[in-house]
Amino acid sequence: MNFAHEQIVLTVATRRRRKVTAWIGSALLFAVTSVAAVAVLAIIFFIARDAMPFFRECGAVSFFTTNAWYPTSDSPQFGALALFTGSFIVTITAVIIAVPPGILAAVCMSDLLPFNVRQLLKPILEMLAAIPSVVYGFFALVVLAPFMQDHLGASSGVNALNASIILAVMALPTIVSVSEDALQASGRELREGSYAIGATRAETLVKVVIPASFSGIFSAVLLGVMRALGETMVVWMASGNAAQIPKPFYNLLLPIRTLTATIAGDMGEADQMTGSAHYSVLFAMGLSLLFFSFLCNLAGEWVVTRQRKYLRGG
Repeated sequence: MNFAHEQIVLTVATRRRRKVTAWIGSALLFAVTSVAAVAVLAIIFFIARDAMPFFRECGAVSFFTTNAWYPTSDSPQFGALALFTGSFIVTITAVIIAVPPGILAAVCMSDLLPFNVRQLLKPILEMLAAIPSVVYGFFALVVLAPFMQDHLGASSGVNALNASIILAVMALPTIVSVSEDALQASGRELREGSYAIGATRAETLVKVVIPASFSGIFSAVLLGVMRALGETMVVWMASGNAAQIPKPFYNLLLPIRTLTATIAGDMGEADQMTGSAHYSVLFAMGLSLLFFSFLCNLAGEWVVTRQRKYLRGG
């Protein structure tokens, strides 16, 4: 029997060539992975650069605490409290609507449905993420708005509830997909160990699998929050675009306006050539959204770290 001869002792030239090749490969991988970080830092820099003139000239107190949004009047006012409130209302409502069915669907697809059914349903569910947001906006205008006026007594069919329902549907694929991946990652051994000590399937899911997958499920919820918060076209078409705080604040049948819809609607009207306050305040809103997304990411990292320590018994 003939065995291929393989050199065991490498020559100096071969070792040097391998070191150079490994260094070049590491440098290329580092350059590729650094592109995303550099792009994010560049985005933050340019948005902050154009937002700072507004904070220097008009101040941040009135921007965050007052409700008067009249950017094109003779005496412009840039109180964005109603816009922050509108974004908060539709985001929280969308998450409340989407999270319970999203997690239940993930549990069902992960542990209850047969494999063939799961393989059929998951692509169908993920297709919801591929539908353009303007199509969702048309659905909100043509279907949900008349329904709310006819059956819920809403004075206007375009309101906070309309936008929240559509945002919940748009966030659902992300929540289900990421949550199911987290549940699958918990491992078969964890389930079999629970069954071995006499636990039922329901007890295993509620007391073992879901707690073990909590960090992944929480990350899915955060992704759903950022999906709802960053959506523009749907809230522009379905929210009513009224810069007001609903009274009472939980009245979702009143029109509201969000930060993203304001940025999209006002960017074409702002005087970009002179660097006006109206132009800069839109970047201040974008900077605020970036800051909130950064806080969500920090919260996700904190939860993941605590979960790992808990699972290790630390």
